[in-house]
Amino acid sequence: MPMDIKKSVSVIIPNYNGKHLLKEYLPYTITAIETSGTVFEIIIVDDCSTDDSVAFIKAEYPELTLVINSENKGFSYTCNRGIEASQFELIFLLNSDVKLTPDYFEHQWKYFTRWDTFGVMGRIIDMDGDNIQDAARVPKFNGLKLKTDYFYYTENDSDRLLTFYLSGANALIDTAKLKQIGGFYEIFSPFYCEDNELCLRAWRLNWKCYYEHKAVCRHLLSATTKKYKTPGWVKSVYFRNRFYMHALHFDGPPLVAWYLQITFIDLIPKLLIGQTWILKSYTDLFKNRRLINEYRAKIAKLMDEHESKKSIFDVVRHIRASVKNKKVYKFKA
Repeated sequence: MPMDIKKSVSVIIPNYNGKHLLKEYLPYTITAIETSGTVFEIIIVDDCSTDDSVAFIKAEYPELTLVINSENKGFSYTCNRGIEASQFELIFLLNSDVKLTPDYFEHQWKYFTRWDTFGVMGRIIDMDGDNIQDAARVPKFNGLKLKTDYFYYTENDSDRLLTFYLSGANALIDTAKLKQIGGFYEIFSPFYCEDNELCLRAWRLNWKCYYEHKAVCRHLLSATTKKYKTPGWVKSVYFRNRFYMHALHFDGPPLVAWYLQITFIDLIPKLLIGQTWILKSYTDLFKNRRLINEYRAKIAKLMDEHESKKSIFDVVRHIRASVKNKKVYKFKA
């Protein structure tokens, strides 16, 4: 492969109480990026860990860049600090619980020869075995709720598969575009849906997100979110952030219709069966209307700057149309 197709890479790893994960999987990251033969840096952003992650990194990996949050702020904020510190052409967002294969980057350089590539992600499989956790995603609407219809992949090397969004666990992204778009929106902290919304923003600016099946990594499922509080609290954050994403990208009559849908399809039925955690998700949506409107204004400004009128509906139609007439393997999550 010609050297000029390769790009320099800033690897950004957010960490919260993950010393055991860094100890186990960071060596694989270093091997993969060194094997790639490109110029790189590794930035670990510690989100105010209470274990001895920071001491471990300083002692065992003094050559890496370490950024330390003064207080616990969650995934979006932590990644944004790494994005600000990055200096190379591509940013590789990587979870600390991901194990890269040695040739992970080899099949991804080709996507960045295209002007409109936002980023590319690889295949995510179980830590043991070959069960696929994440592949290319095709979106659909359930009423006005946006969700993944199915995952898909192909073994045809000539195909370029589009994906609705890049998993924040292993996303290789054009640095200039990521900084121009404003990184992650921190309203989604501590976690969930920030990667989905980021890529939806990119799609609406006419940039593309790709999936490469030959780039393989292993993931320790739920190794990070299980550290947080109760299952009900985690569900409330997930639903709240799903609400935020829709509120940011719907306009006009669809926005009104969506509010009605989540009230009568999500809120009321869940309350009736005792799932009271949904109330916090719903009330947070209205409590944070001012911040939501600030982010909506940022999106509108980006759309104007890029002379784009692409809607969330256009994005879904584009990705779904791209799968037609391709020989692909489909599966549900």
